[in-house]
Amino acid sequence: MAHSALLGSRISLISKRDIRYEGKLYSINQEDATVALQSVRSYGTEVRIPSGTAGHVPAQTAVHEYLLFRGCDIKDLHVHDPVPDPKEAPPADPAILS
Repeated sequence: MAHSALLGSRISLISKRDIRYEGKLYSINQEDATVALQSVRSYGTEVRIPSGTAGHVPAQTAVHEYLLFRGCDIKDLHVHDPVPDPKEAPPADPAILS
């Protein structure tokens, strides 16, 4: 599946520091090797680095509008909810506003 088909999908990303981020895929730049997410929450290191140990990062309640990640610093990336196939979109009907 082409990466453009994944734009808007809900993504979980784990950085090399074991911090998990979750947001919507906004862009993938192959030239710069970057991934941008929008409406991003940080869930911290969770159980990957236990609380009270060096390197533990707690979760944040803030939602970041956009975060840009370097591809070389991404340990894992998971697509949770792919954007629906355009073939499954509602019919073209003037009664539908959005």
